[in-house]
Amino acid sequence: MTEQPARWTRATVYPDMWLDPADDPRNSEGPAPDGELATLQDFLANYRMTLRMKCEGLDPEQLARRSAPPSTMSLLGLVRHLAEAERDWRNWISDDTPLPKLYGPRDADFDEAVAEQQMVDAAFKTLEHEQTATDTALAAHPDLGTRLGKDRIAVRELLVHRIEEYARHCGHADLLRERIDGRVGQ
Repeated sequence: MTEQPARWTRATVYPDMWLDPADDPRNSEGPAPDGELATLQDFLANYRMTLRMKCEGLDPEQLARRSAPPSTMSLLGLVRHLAEAERDWRNWISDDTPLPKLYGPRDADFDEAVAEQQMVDAAFKTLEHEQTATDTALAAHPDLGTRLGKDRIAVRELLVHRIEEYARHCGHADLLRERIDGRVGQ
């Protein structure tokens, strides 16, 4: 049986936090965003940042380490999966021919995530590219009630779905990170 890492955090103020509030890049001074669109974008940005924070400081082997059989989930797999999701969300709002999958058939984003620095670098670069492309596509539709694509999905619904997807996977990332090196926190 593999020895489990001791639980730890960098936070000194609140033991259940990832970092102290003053060091957390997700904390900002001043009032919360004004308006529904700005609020949704802020939540999405914070979950995206949380995922990156959960991956920081790990080597390729740690990022590719699977959770527990039979799952093939890993932090690297999550990064690849979310890049795939960002691409797919653009398909939801387009009337054009769907963009092809980035990584192949179902679950290839997880199944083929291997501990190679080149793959890690490519995964983060691809995620950033796909996020930017989806953000740009949605920026053309600032009215959250606008319905797009073949299924006529509202921009609001897609933004909320994106937040939900990142939030759910940040929960997975919490558990994966704790299993890898014991680090805990929001």
